[in-house]
Amino acid sequence: MTTATATDTASSLGPRDKAAILAQALPYIRRFHGRTMVIKYGGNAMTDPALQAAFAEDVVLLKLVGINPVVVHGGGPQIETALGRLGKKGEFIQGMRVTDAETMEVVEWVLAGEVQQDIVGLINQAGGKAVGLTGRDGGLIRARKLRLLDQKDPSIEHDVGQVGDIDQIDPAVVKALQDDQFIPVVSPIGFGEHNESYNINADVVAAKLATVLQAEKLLMLTNIPGVLDQAGQLLPELTPRRIDELVADGTISGGMIPKISGALDAAKSGVNAVHIIDGRVPHAMLLEVLTDQAFGTMIRSH
Repeated sequence: MTTATATDTASSLGPRDKAAILAQALPYIRRFHGRTMVIKYGGNAMTDPALQAAFAEDVVLLKLVGINPVVVHGGGPQIETALGRLGKKGEFIQGMRVTDAETMEVVEWVLAGEVQQDIVGLINQAGGKAVGLTGRDGGLIRARKLRLLDQKDPSIEHDVGQVGDIDQIDPAVVKALQDDQFIPVVSPIGFGEHNESYNINADVVAAKLATVLQAEKLLMLTNIPGVLDQAGQLLPELTPRRIDELVADGTISGGMIPKISGALDAAKSGVNAVHIIDGRVPHAMLLEVLTDQAFGTMIRSH
């Protein structure tokens, strides 16, 4: 469904149809009122202007009905573009970006500058009050250098530079903003004990933040309908055992590995529901949260 047809459909509905739709959303609004939802925002949904606008509207609507959205964003395509302008080529090992000092500078100004401020602006334009944060703000994300062990031979350790592993998340600044009706927008940059910067996988940050905030849901917007099996069919639910099987046979690989492992950690740590949903569908987030229509793949803890 394109955005145009979604808008046309909405405008062609009669008042009674619109009232019925709102009534159907009521039990979900009641159930989730006052609860926190962490939203990982990345991929195509970040680069298509119509989808950007729909995302911002969804975030503002959730806030207005009493749900507390916290946005964690990535920025892979934008980082690639910026590195390309400097004549650098991105290199990945097991889904993690190799980050030397120069790349880290680029990551910081792309994520904490360009991308974060775009998202803050979009949400504010849609009527919300967004505030951008990095891991340094309020001591939010303390990190250390990631030790990346080889998947096939754990005796081999890959050096991926200034890529971080989360030591600790202090959610005080996020909670203070939420209580004051602001919408936090978090860039996945942490800081170490010597104030050095670390590039952290945004899926990992979103999952850990959802755990620390005891979020009701973790919603991960991606470029795909959800997790697909080898035949390309959508898997509506995943258990830890099934995830292990899919990693072993190569169905889940590359950048999907940190996404799934983060989602599973969050589910095991008390986040009630973790959903990987298709960010290319306009208003996919509202459909997931406020209707009984299941979207994408739900990760279960057992």
